Amino acid sequence: MITIKVPCSSANIGPGFDVVGLSLSIWLTLQVTTTTDTTTTHPLNCKITYEGEGAAHVPLNADANLVTRTALYVLKCHDQRTFPASTHVHIVNPIPLGRGLGSSGAAVVAGVLLGNAVGKLGLSKDRMMDYCLMIERHPDNVMAAMMGGFVGSYLRELDPVDMERKEIPLAEVLPEPAGGVDTGLRPPEPPVGIGHYIKFGWAKEVKAVAIIPDFEVSTATARGVLPEVYSKKDLIFNLQRLAVLTTALTRSPPDAELIFQAMQDKVHQPYRKHLIPGLPEILASVTPQSHPGLLGICLSGAGPTILALAIHNFEHIAKVITARFKQEGITCRYELLEPAYEGAQVIES
Repeated sequence: MITIKVPCSSANIGPGFDVVGLSLSIWLTLQVTTTTDTTTTHPLNCKITYEGEGAAHVPLNADANLVTRTALYVLKCHDQRTFPASTHVHIVNPIPLGRGLGSSGAAVVAGVLLGNAVGKLGLSKDRMMDYCLMIERHPDNVMAAMMGGFVGSYLRELDPVDMERKEIPLAEVLPEPAGGVDTGLRPPEPPVGIGHYIKFGWAKEVKAVAIIPDFEVSTATARGVLPEVYSKKDLIFNLQRLAVLTTALTRSPPDAELIFQAMQDKVHQPYRKHLIPGLPEILASVTPQSHPGLLGICLSGAGPTILALAIHNFEHIAKVITARFKQEGITCRYELLEPAYEGAQVIES
């Protein structure tokens, strides 16, 4: 048996739109078994079972499920067109879908690790990241999920020829047939070194309170409301704060006022406010002065999850935000999370 564990992640973190990501302690887990039985009747030699978030509608076909479709892409790049017979992948997913906690990023990372493991490919984490970034073109979530901790990253610009092949699955369109089509051809292997990253420090006392509303916001919808062009003033606003934030979160004891101001944003949160009822009021009213222990507050990824960084008073902060959502008729739950410093793991037993 092989166990693959991949943490969820929160991207953007205040001013760090598409730049920084934080891995957090909700884990997507795959329990993988293979045997020498060649009599399997499952397509592509893969049986999928699933429990957890989205169980009612997650596809269980190997060529449609995001995890196994990603794994198949990795295998096909190495002249293996099916899973080893007979493969059983049991997916346990507690990561909420469509809530800004990196569920698709975790699935892509898990799929690449799965392909590497069952195909006995021996790829390094850095090389596996190249495969992740061919599928999930925004590095913040997948880089944090793979490498762990608080991570800054960038994606090298790719030649359009490297991206146009329809054999390459695309996370934002799966399970639609716009990517990952089996043409019988070998997919192109990713260029080496697509993504680059650096791990920032993190003050040990800082935890993340994730307030998770009971509705979804799709990545496509959230990106669709963003402008094509930003003012120089707004870009400078974000860059100044991001330059401070990545170091401020390493300092112990944390400076709440410095961090709170450094987590302000003018690039994505103002444009997404109508997608998330109550968002402007929450971001403006929950402060270190009104709620001692709070350091900063922001949308997690594209939302609707709210991420509050704090050093104490976690439950009170969560209940205040939950109550504000309730005024809009929205129910929420919350999780107290810590950084997943080690990132994705493969455990053989």
